[in-house]
Amino acid sequence: MEQAEITLEELADLPEKARVLMDVRDEASFAYGTVPGAVSCPDPLAEAGAGRLPRDRKLVLFCMHGTRSLPLAEELRERGYDAVSLREGYGAWLRKNLSRESRQEEIEDSLRRVRRFRENLMTPFTKAVRIWNLLQPGDRVAVCISGGKDSMLMAKLFQELQRHRKFPFELVFLVMDPGYNELNRLLIEANAEALGIPITVFHSDIFDIVDQVPKSPCYLCARMRRGHLYKQARDLGCNKIALGHHYDDVIETILMGMLWSGQFQTMMPRVHSKNFEGMELIRPMSLIREEDIKAWRDYHGLHFIQCACHFTDTCSSCREDGTNVSKRMETKLLIRKLHETNPDVEAHLFNSARCVNLDTVLGYRLNGEEHSFLEKF
Repeated sequence: MEQAEITLEELADLPEKARVLMDVRDEASFAYGTVPGAVSCPDPLAEAGAGRLPRDRKLVLFCMHGTRSLPLAEELRERGYDAVSLREGYGAWLRKNLSRESRQEEIEDSLRRVRRFRENLMTPFTKAVRIWNLLQPGDRVAVCISGGKDSMLMAKLFQELQRHRKFPFELVFLVMDPGYNELNRLLIEANAEALGIPITVFHSDIFDIVDQVPKSPCYLCARMRRGHLYKQARDLGCNKIALGHHYDDVIETILMGMLWSGQFQTMMPRVHSKNFEGMELIRPMSLIREEDIKAWRDYHGLHFIQCACHFTDTCSSCREDGTNVSKRMETKLLIRKLHETNPDVEAHLFNSARCVNLDTVLGYRLNGEEHSFLEKF
């Protein structure tokens, strides 16, 4: 039987009309970035069972590294389909298309002159800085870059803000390498060079540590990463760290807290560090919608890493146990479903965090102390 794999070079020789390029990763991974021209198909076997896959064209399946797409292609071949797996997957495409060519001028110009980006990215960024007083004269901010679309855009917005600043402040573009694989490290470095972001990289062994944790590794990883970032930022003379959480992260956190942990809380735009005296965490992207970040990314044809830990390695659908739907993803999908009948649901969720009526709640916690409505009854 013909081998069930195809290389990028062989794919390039296939006429587009003769094949279907199918991304078998989960929906979140597909939305984060994919091979141009690909369609999302997380469950090709179910699609085949429903008779929705064409038999007159070659089906080219891919995941991040080929670990999931190859057995799926082999199963489809058993069912009579002309199916192959893209060798080394989306990772191979990314590696081949890595470019360190500077695109700084083009990208910065879009933030100034393309109306959608000026109004939906730059304006809400500066508004957040202004209304929440996120920057003060003399600040030295560690702009924390994970390598994803959100933090990379945040770095560019900070550069624009500094270029037109009304008062002096300094920026350090800080990248922590917690154990990235070679591709992810190369992608971060290439994107930083192309975007004109002078990154400072430091190393940690967080991924190796959380690999040993059987339950809730993501929570531990996030806490450890935050601590390492605070320490490195302090050592570099910074008094603030900036994270790239956006509007959708904020509203998802509100709903997640209510549904999964029985409490009302959100991502605050400004937080005092409990363990690093004099340090603050700021979130200047809190008013920016994720769909606008994606539009900026796609406008420039940029590709960024998603989650790059050992558990997902940028492709949650490649996990052997198949558990690829996080609570955050469940919440995101729920909000999307609610939006169908209530187009204002996102705005209502966001506003709920700044319109809390303490006269109508049973209790609340302030500075770690529990309070009841009976205290003022």
